[in-house]
Amino acid sequence: MDPHDDQLMSAFAHGDASAFEALYDRHRAALYRFVRRVLGSAGAAQVDEVAQDTWLRVVQARQRWAPQGASFRTWLFTLAHHRAIDCLRRSGRELAPPAAEDSDGPGEGVAPWQDWPDPAAREPADQAFWRAAGQRLLVCLDALPAEQRAAFLLHHEDGLSLAELATALGLGFETAKSRLRYAMGKLRACMGAYLPAPGTGAAG
Repeated sequence: MDPHDDQLMSAFAHGDASAFEALYDRHRAALYRFVRRVLGSAGAAQVDEVAQDTWLRVVQARQRWAPQGASFRTWLFTLAHHRAIDCLRRSGRELAPPAAEDSDGPGEGVAPWQDWPDPAAREPADQAFWRAAGQRLLVCLDALPAEQRAAFLLHHEDGLSLAELATALGLGFETAKSRLRYAMGKLRACMGAYLPAPGTGAAG
């Protein structure tokens, strides 16, 4: 059985360099993908820098790291999130104003994809539709403010619960829930506006 992340981090803190290599190999791709999507197209040039700096911070924190109710992966992504947001702020990128996250997002409660085909369908037209849906989702994600984009990715792509999401983002539970709801509302509106169901018109 492969050692748990906590065991690897503990071994690394005691001087086992191979433990860090195992952690790096295990989480490198997911972390890089997360950083790339949080930074979006506007911060694409900083992806390598932010990812490398996140791992450097892991190295620097090895002696004082200890599990505190969050998994190593959640802690790792928290480091990456803060570093990415700092990078965007330094470059003058606009982040979501807090007041905007106190209200429901546009399209709240709307399900534009309710008539979309089954993702498991094998018809060529359906497969083409889902390829277009995936491409459109990336475009819609890129249009979100970075803080909302990070909340969506951590919850839906990396599987963090709302409680873990709040911890990772340093937010209260209700604030994290509102941020995620607002992101989902904007994504619903974006996907519904540009990717109608097959037979109802061409994608924009």
